[in-house]
Amino acid sequence: MADITETSATGAIPTGSQAAAILLMLLGEQEAAEVLGRLDPPEVEHLGGAMFTVADVSEREVNGVLDEFVNRAKSRTTIGYAADLQIRGMMERALGPERAGTILDRITPATRGPSLDALKWMDPVTIALLIENEHPQLIAVVLAHLEPPIAADVLQQMPEEIQPQLIHRVATLGPISSEALQDVERLLLRPVSQPKSGAATRRGGTSEAAQIVNNSRKAAESRILKALQKLDKNLARTIEDEMFVFDNLNALDDKSLGTLLRTVDSDILVVALKGAEERLKGKMFGCMSSRAAQSIQDSIADRGPMRLAEVQEAQKEMLSIARRLASEGTINLGGKDDDYV
Repeated sequence: MADITETSATGAIPTGSQAAAILLMLLGEQEAAEVLGRLDPPEVEHLGGAMFTVADVSEREVNGVLDEFVNRAKSRTTIGYAADLQIRGMMERALGPERAGTILDRITPATRGPSLDALKWMDPVTIALLIENEHPQLIAVVLAHLEPPIAADVLQQMPEEIQPQLIHRVATLGPISSEALQDVERLLLRPVSQPKSGAATRRGGTSEAAQIVNNSRKAAESRILKALQKLDKNLARTIEDEMFVFDNLNALDDKSLGTLLRTVDSDILVVALKGAEERLKGKMFGCMSSRAAQSIQDSIADRGPMRLAEVQEAQKEMLSIARRLASEGTINLGGKDDDYV
């Protein structure tokens, strides 16, 4: 949802969340409730706050919002309406129900059932209380269906000794069977809609596991990664790589970034920066002397086109050096707050 745009003293037409709030308040209570019921909790909160800011909106501003809404509505097509039913119908006509079902199970974007939507409205402590005595695999399924920050909070409520195992299970989740989803839905005490036989959904994986760990507190993150190394060294390394990507170097303070740049061989640095975003390049050049920065820039220009794999390998090497320096206490990788006692 767009950010709230303040209405100026000159009577500018409201946009963003204020415009959405005006449209919603023009509806009847039942119709507005149906719209709100389709939004996520943060969107409901955001839009609710916007409603309080448009109480004294003028007739001219309301008309302007309506005109903008009509103009945008005219430019939209209906091609996406009920697209899932249309695609399934085409596939079944072409391949038959069984073969079409096999393909659709692989390509249909992951969705959560209506019952799983209840998770979005629960706080982490409530979710943790619901699942604390369940099998670790079921807990992992729940974590994989949560937004990473919420999943990280729920993970912190679990016993420390099983946290690494839970992350391992999230990272190695395959397609989640309909039976497993039914178990979660029963856990939430919601009516269970019967899924089609053989239906499965894809959640979890190393990226999702990495996001959960990334949103954990720093002390927990370190402990979980060390335990994961013992469970599965290769998987732990993959999760670690997913957690810390080259753009994350933007979070380093100038002192830490300068230390890293002085440690990395210039040849590696030239190749790594070849594929870096301009903002990160500018920050790195700002941590060098003007002469050193110009030398690196000249070397990058002289290299010409390079293979993406070569650039990525150089960036991984830089990240490896950064992690080593951080583990030695030489630099601070930034990001989440430190724990205090």
